[in-house]
Amino acid sequence: MNPLNSMKSVSTGIIALLAALAAGASAGAAESPPADKSRFTLFHPTPRELMREMSTDRPDKTESAYTVDAGHFQMEMDLVSYLYDRYNSDHANRRVEAFAVAPVNLKVGLLNQVDFQLILQTWNHVRTRDRDAGTTTAQQGFGDTLMRLKWNLWGNDGGDTALALMPYLKLPTSQDDLGNDSVEGGFIVPLAISLPGGWGMGLMTQVDIVRDGDDSGYHSEFVNTITLSHAIVGDLGGYVEFFSAVSTERGAGWVGTVDLGLTYALTEDIQLDAGINIGVTRAADDLNPFVGLSWRF
Repeated sequence: MNPLNSMKSVSTGIIALLAALAAGASAGAAESPPADKSRFTLFHPTPRELMREMSTDRPDKTESAYTVDAGHFQMEMDLVSYLYDRYNSDHANRRVEAFAVAPVNLKVGLLNQVDFQLILQTWNHVRTRDRDAGTTTAQQGFGDTLMRLKWNLWGNDGGDTALALMPYLKLPTSQDDLGNDSVEGGFIVPLAISLPGGWGMGLMTQVDIVRDGDDSGYHSEFVNTITLSHAIVGDLGGYVEFFSAVSTERGAGWVGTVDLGLTYALTEDIQLDAGINIGVTRAADDLNPFVGLSWRF
């Protein structure tokens, strides 16, 4: 089966699921209506006793459907991340290693159902060794900048499901050829579902508009993810995720990864995490372990 058609079918299925869940979400809200928090804004913060449980867009790749409470801030970051890739789609005798230190997602709650996010790639180092050519190149510096807006449609403060819409824009701020010097953007739709037995499931579909590799124009890419999470013991939790990305650019390979990780809540406002993303296709990076931190204030 053509992977692009397969991903489009998955996207269509997810959209149909979202529509089917809307009626159920409304009914659930009617059974136990949450407190009215619509009056709270960036300049009129949500009181501590009405704040929802902390939810993060990390460590998995599936974005959270929940926003930061109005008037509050949240920082989510990799303390350090390592990437290794040798099993590549063009079968080149090439090895790529990369380190990222403190890439951070800075969030602020604008309204009860809306937050703004600024993602900064603070410092990156990429080392590429071409064994056939006998050359090694190194790049380092600041990466691109992303601006995102998350709007929760339902489920922010209660219910078994939650859905959000997330448009984003990428600005070409990278140094040392770490990016493609192009403005790009896209649209993300994350869905959260509470399952029996304490399990949680996240689904995400995403459409990206990105620059062609030969700089001749733009093409679309389709991302779909599914993640399952559960508490392990006490404040320690774990997740397993499958990530898929398919590009419409000619010759581009299908990116697939299996992702595993742990989260640990130090307090209601501080969370530690660690995980590894494992590539299962040639176009994906082979290994990507990381350690991270999230802090709400």
